Amino acid sequence: MLRVPRACLEQTLAHLRAVWPEEGVGLWLGRAGRVLRVQPLANRHPTPRVAYRADPQALLEALRAAERAGLELLAIYHSHPQGPPCPSEADRAQAYWRVPYVIFDLKGGGFRAYRLPEGEEVEVVEE
Repeated sequence: MLRVPRACLEQTLAHLRAVWPEEGVGLWLGRAGRVLRVQPLANRHPTPRVAYRADPQALLEALRAAERAGLELLAIYHSHPQGPPCPSEADRAQAYWRVPYVIFDLKGGGFRAYRLPEGEEVEVVEE
């Protein structure tokens, strides 16, 4: 289970709406399953309207900064500009990290979290 404060959800949505119609990507960082920081990342995929690839250097720097701050990677978020918030084959294929992947549906609203590549849904509680 992930616990996410409303302010972090709003920050995540602001980031994803700002990069629409492209897919946005970022990190949820925190402790003990509670999100404390949202870290937007640049999408460097060659076709960013249909897929995402986090900038590798920015990802590494964000993870190092999180570690220095005593935070851990809790989840990776990204958007599906045309919905739905379900993992695509590409999402499953690039699921390298053993953390939940949170997918936001910018067309219909809402989001869901999954452990990938298996597809097991993860509960997210808004605080």
